[in-house]
Amino acid sequence: MTGPVLAVDQGTSGTKALVICPERGVIGSGAAPVRPRYEPGGVVEVDPAELFGSVVEAGRQAVREAGEPVVAVGLANQGETVLAWDPATGKPLTDAIVWQDRRAESVCSELAGHEDELRQLTGLPLDPYFAAPKMAWIRRELTREGVVTTSDSWLVHRLTGAFVTDAATAGRTQLLDLDRVGWSPAALDIFGLSGERLPSVVDAAGPVGTTTVFGGELPLTGLLVDQQAALLAQGALQAGTAKCTYGTGAFLLAQTGPTPRRGSTGLVSCVAWRLGGRTSYCLDGQVYTVASAVRWLTDLGVISGAAELDHVGTGVPDSGGVTFVPALAGLAAPWWRSDLRGSVTGLGLDTTAGHLVRALCEGIAAQVVELADAVATDLGGPLTSLRVDGGLTRSALLMQTQADLLQRPVEVSALPDVTALGAGAVARLGVDPKLSLQQAVPAWEPAAVYEPRIGADEAADRLARFRAAVENLLDRA
Repeated sequence: MTGPVLAVDQGTSGTKALVICPERGVIGSGAAPVRPRYEPGGVVEVDPAELFGSVVEAGRQAVREAGEPVVAVGLANQGETVLAWDPATGKPLTDAIVWQDRRAESVCSELAGHEDELRQLTGLPLDPYFAAPKMAWIRRELTREGVVTTSDSWLVHRLTGAFVTDAATAGRTQLLDLDRVGWSPAALDIFGLSGERLPSVVDAAGPVGTTTVFGGELPLTGLLVDQQAALLAQGALQAGTAKCTYGTGAFLLAQTGPTPRRGSTGLVSCVAWRLGGRTSYCLDGQVYTVASAVRWLTDLGVISGAAELDHVGTGVPDSGGVTFVPALAGLAAPWWRSDLRGSVTGLGLDTTAGHLVRALCEGIAAQVVELADAVATDLGGPLTSLRVDGGLTRSALLMQTQADLLQRPVEVSALPDVTALGAGAVARLGVDPKLSLQQAVPAWEPAAVYEPRIGADEAADRLARFRAAVENLLDRA
């Protein structure tokens, strides 16, 4: 039995850290905020120093609260956030371009003729959400100096001096050959990145170097991209099991086993994790704006924050005829239309803040239903239930709306900070390779289960109104 490990989840709006003991569970925690800048023209950036500082601050808090030594560190990362940096000094040469940033749309437009080839090679559609278009944009618009990588490689280099990325994070770049799980010369050539120095692709579990920033010399033994870390911690280890995380965006992943399944419905096919040289794959669908849409309502003064969703939304029985398509950063899977803007329709003089909240919850939940339906099509059978995690699962209104529109039970994880728990699991595997995957992952149990409270016909009517609003956006674009 290994000792406690420090698990760090470096996310879009903050970093969370847990000290996890295999026998006693979480014995220490820490958190530090990150503040991306949202500016006109699809700009979403963050100071890299803030990313690294938040990792150090949150990790030290957790170790201090635990009050006992840890044996290893695991790190989860944002996936598609990229920056250029000097590999000799570790100094950033650009701000970090966050996954939500849309400025690489011009790159994608130029490369539209290669979309089918890229999807076949990498499993990913051509979209500025992924890392490679951002990397190419940085090279065109900002700097030719240094290396350009996803944020995890820079963080790991700052922590240990190593120049690596895990296979699942590499799979989010659109530069990884999905079948070989190695960098694709053809994809690199398409993006004009053939001459780039790229990090070594490593397993999710295993020592990559040591760090002293958390006290003492600790091995970094676990690396995994955030949503796959959550998939692991949710116990979705068998083909056909799925989870959805409700954070800044919403991300539904379904395990497909040792063979990549290139979806026919607009879902992304990608690496779930590689352990012991063996790769597991998953299908992945995204909703770009979830907590960020709640923040938008908050900034407008409609609500005071996410904690007020239920209080305001339950003040009315329904959305009052209002339909909200929260495409505030475009629509992701299954539409892949980053150029679209959101819409709110059906407003009247009787529309209240409660109606807007209800409509937002329905808009988020309806997009997740689209993803679940796409997974069912690609896997050949419906999901029996959906395991969920993330900050917005605290909203009973959103979770009940999700169950109603999905017409399936929604099981809310009893474990907070699921992504960090996944990072902790791979860190444990990296320290003790004799552990099985099942032994390393915490036992899963729901804190709450939301059952549908409306019939299938009403759910279908509400989904039809949402789809009609999306079709209207598509027709006008």
